[in-house]
Amino acid sequence: MKNYVGFLLLLLCVNIVAAQGNKQNIRGVVVDKLSQVPLVGAAIKLSGTTTQSTITDATGNYTLKDLLPERYTVTISHAGYNDVTIPNVVVTSGKEVILDITMDESYKRLKDVVVTSSNKASSINKFATVSARTFSMEEVNRYAGGRSDPARLAANFAGVSTPDDSRNDIVIRGNSPTGVLWRIDGMNVTNPNHFASIGTTGGAVSALNTNLLKSSDFFTSAFPAEYGNAVSGVFDLGFRSGNTKKRETTLQFGLISGLEATTEGPLSKNKGSSYLVGYRYSVAGLAQAAGINIGTNSLPSYQDLSFKINSGTTKLGKFSVFGLLAKSSISLTGSNSGSLYGGNGNTDFVSTIGIVGVNHFKQLTPKSFLTSTIGINYSKTDQTTFNYLPASTTTYEGENNNYAKTGYNFSSTYNAKISSKFFLKIGIQDELLGVNLYYRARQGQNSAWNEIWNKDTTTHLAQAFVETKYKLSEKLTLNAGLHSQKLFLNNNSLSLEPRLGLKYDLNNKSSFSLGYGLHSQMQQLNMYAIGTGTKSNINLGFTKSHHFVLGYDLQPAKDWRIKTEVYYQSLFNVPVTSYASSYSILNTGSSYKSDTTSSLVNNGTGTNYGAELTIEKFFSKGYYGLFTASIYSSKYTGSDGVERNTAFNGKYVFNILAGKEWKIGSDGRNKFAVDVKLTNAGGRYYTPIDLVASQALGHGVESTNAYSVNYPTYFRLDVKAGYTFNSSRKKIAQSISLDFQNITNQKNVFSYGYDQRNNAINTTYQLGIFPNLVYKFQF
Repeated sequence: MKNYVGFLLLLLCVNIVAAQGNKQNIRGVVVDKLSQVPLVGAAIKLSGTTTQSTITDATGNYTLKDLLPERYTVTISHAGYNDVTIPNVVVTSGKEVILDITMDESYKRLKDVVVTSSNKASSINKFATVSARTFSMEEVNRYAGGRSDPARLAANFAGVSTPDDSRNDIVIRGNSPTGVLWRIDGMNVTNPNHFASIGTTGGAVSALNTNLLKSSDFFTSAFPAEYGNAVSGVFDLGFRSGNTKKRETTLQFGLISGLEATTEGPLSKNKGSSYLVGYRYSVAGLAQAAGINIGTNSLPSYQDLSFKINSGTTKLGKFSVFGLLAKSSISLTGSNSGSLYGGNGNTDFVSTIGIVGVNHFKQLTPKSFLTSTIGINYSKTDQTTFNYLPASTTTYEGENNNYAKTGYNFSSTYNAKISSKFFLKIGIQDELLGVNLYYRARQGQNSAWNEIWNKDTTTHLAQAFVETKYKLSEKLTLNAGLHSQKLFLNNNSLSLEPRLGLKYDLNNKSSFSLGYGLHSQMQQLNMYAIGTGTKSNINLGFTKSHHFVLGYDLQPAKDWRIKTEVYYQSLFNVPVTSYASSYSILNTGSSYKSDTTSSLVNNGTGTNYGAELTIEKFFSKGYYGLFTASIYSSKYTGSDGVERNTAFNGKYVFNILAGKEWKIGSDGRNKFAVDVKLTNAGGRYYTPIDLVASQALGHGVESTNAYSVNYPTYFRLDVKAGYTFNSSRKKIAQSISLDFQNITNQKNVFSYGYDQRNNAINTTYQLGIFPNLVYKFQF
């Protein structure tokens, strides 16, 4: 640890007298946001330490040349379109900045008239009205405690709670993390995380390489009609294209993200085709060797490969191939039952991810285009667990769990800009789903194995949608749509879901928004395979949910934003047991154990409601700030008719983030930055252990008072320091950061469990102080 700190301080003490010889470019293409047609003659203006201007050419392309390493603001204007202002564009010596821009046509398109607006608070999706947030990869890597993980970045947003150091599961407004939809480049994908267990949407380490991702959208409620099979939220991500003009390379070392090499460049400069490839391999063993507690004495291993190949423009349109291949494994031992990944025995865990897709874009007319995607999703987990009797090696409890899921996905959407006021989008999607399940368990020293499932199942989920965007007036915009989906596994899974969004601009600084959506989601495929005869879950229908949202957005000053939302969510058709019990599938995802409950019927309900506040100072003048507050309630009712707290009802979450950047050197090309994050969240509810019953039976037994007690408050303070060195002689940029996560070494409770070795209730704590070192080299 001292060596890491010393290395960082050494870099901070280096004073580089920088010359003016090495500079970089900002370039990209400007298109109409709705029709995707390139805009010719758009004016591009750069402001910052350097001012520069240019216009787009006949293909909509532009270049701002020979820029010193700095943060810039880019403003784009075009007659008949709303101005676009993009602040905080970071230029370094080691990498060219590719900045593609979309522009909205103004309500009344008049010659030589430009309506001024800012797009910082807007989303990439054209139909988003409420509960949407766009984030950049610069933010993912900038914030303290983020671990270069998009899911952990989302934890800073209002309405999101992730007080869990072991996994990045996303809890949105009290919903189970299994209600989140992941999408990459327009294709619904499997859980993109390492160490992902059955039926979850999170994991211990993200398999997404942020050096390959582009700015993306995150939705927390009432999302547009194109998104289906989700009741909680949507993560809509995308891989960026590689540089089409020159080759660039990024080398990176991170205690969590591992050793990494990313390369990109043109395949054909004339056609604009390119490649982008990144590979990462874990180095968690180095952290252990340095004496850093990573939650286990075992050595986790993980690696991933991400890529995107872009064809450029052809006679048939534009094609791209993208993919994510990942594998992770760990062998856990119970040498420390109080460790985050400990236990009373041994667990061997292996997970595999395979995502490959092909995108096609075809401009049909100057006002319409077609996009299509075909791809495959594959995920597999193998888990073997053995627990032992106290002071013996005789097998007491055991589990063998093998799960493999394959999805073949096809989707196509037609987009038409009917006029400057009216836009139409129609789409279809079909996913052929196959699952292979094997799960057996035993409990008792000489008990026989109980086979829970041993099945191969194939079905498909078909979805279709239509959505429109209509500007009723200069101030009033309507987004309306209809989504439908059907699961062909049984006759009970069909839905028709209206979506509605309305936004009214009071003036150019404030607006009201209203959103509604009916959303439904199929159950995890393994749940349908449980039980036989009258106890079978095969006929389960969709879980459904009404979302109601009211929002107010204010930009009180330049670079400042205040946003508040109140919401109400009513869940119904929720699977609960056919007999009276406290079980509800809304609590799935609160533990590592697979859900093996049978005899389920769609008779349960749930209610989530709350209020959220966001106060944000966008990065300018060398600093930024973000405050988010969420106050909420999450309840469910099981088949026994009793309303209870869900496992995800933390009641409140507060986040404070701030950062300051200082320029170093005679021309300020080098940077030193400090970032701070503080999180205070209410403890979630859990079912306590019945100690007397556990001691009598020799294994953990839960109380009948389900989710009646909550964990202590979660508190964590992260502090990050970083230094960026932009070479004055070569096109090279280096950065190093040291992120002290949980710097106060707060002992946050992870769980309480029964320890057979001590016949007592054991407390497992989350990670203590964890220093994450990251070094990046770009050229």
